[in-house]
Amino acid sequence: MVLKKMAGRGSGAANAGHLVQSEIRIIGGEWRSRRVKFSAEEQIRPTPDRVRETLFNWLGQQLDGLTCVDLFAGSGALGLEAASRGAASVTLVERNPRVVSSLQESIRVFGSSSIKVIRADALEFLKRDESVYDLAFLDPPFGEALTGDFMMELGKRLSFGAKVYYECGQQFEPPSDWRIFKQGRAGRVHFHLLQVV
Repeated sequence: MVLKKMAGRGSGAANAGHLVQSEIRIIGGEWRSRRVKFSAEEQIRPTPDRVRETLFNWLGQQLDGLTCVDLFAGSGALGLEAASRGAASVTLVERNPRVVSSLQESIRVFGSSSIKVIRADALEFLKRDESVYDLAFLDPPFGEALTGDFMMELGKRLSFGAKVYYECGQQFEPPSDWRIFKQGRAGRVHFHLLQVV
């Protein structure tokens, strides 16, 4: 199991009877101002514009040549933002089949060959994956936290000096072999940029 339950605000019930579409915009890079659509019925909570702007300020705006993975892809906002800013490759991991279909459609619309979508549980993906990543995005379902086992498996897939973005509903205390490089808060969202020590 990747996640453990924590106290936190739920995302609300889905509207019954019809598909509700939401959208976010890419805020920087080649695809700046382009819109990404996703189903609001899947309880997806994209990283807010203000938080994404802060994150990519921390990362230096351009991600030229980096290999990235988004392990709880949802709307795809973080991974698409990375691709827009020059990442060499972006892997979007998502376990919900309807969300996977939406992500595949977004990639088709954007016409990118540097992004791939994998339908999988994040922890199971890490256990079988053999790639090495320079940057990982972690935005698990709100009110849930990552286990120590998850962080250990993630550490095996990171390059030397790699950074990890982690967004959650409360202040995060990293395992002893990780350090918080930068952190911030926007309302009830806590966000952190991490590195393995």
